[in-house]
Amino acid sequence: MSMEILEPTTAAATQVIAYVPRPAALAGKRVALIENTKFNSDKLLGRIGDILKTEYGIADWKMYRKHNASVPAHQEIIEAIKTSADVVVAGIGD
Repeated sequence: MSMEILEPTTAAATQVIAYVPRPAALAGKRVALIENTKFNSDKLLGRIGDILKTEYGIADWKMYRKHNASVPAHQEIIEAIKTSADVVVAGIGD
């Protein structure tokens, strides 16, 4: 059995994240909504998707469900979003 010891007085390694530019407008964009399985997260995101459609003119939205709230989106979701969405909204509930 091994044990990992973390030293809180040393700086953690940094990871650079390369974000894509935000779109200037949402009109005509396809939106992926990622819900985390928490209570009402699907209802909250569905409402957000409807507002984005009626008030901001998105083309459509599709909701994806993570396996659970404590893990990142699984690879199947990521691959699907790469080809089916222009914008992603990740949401929580409770």
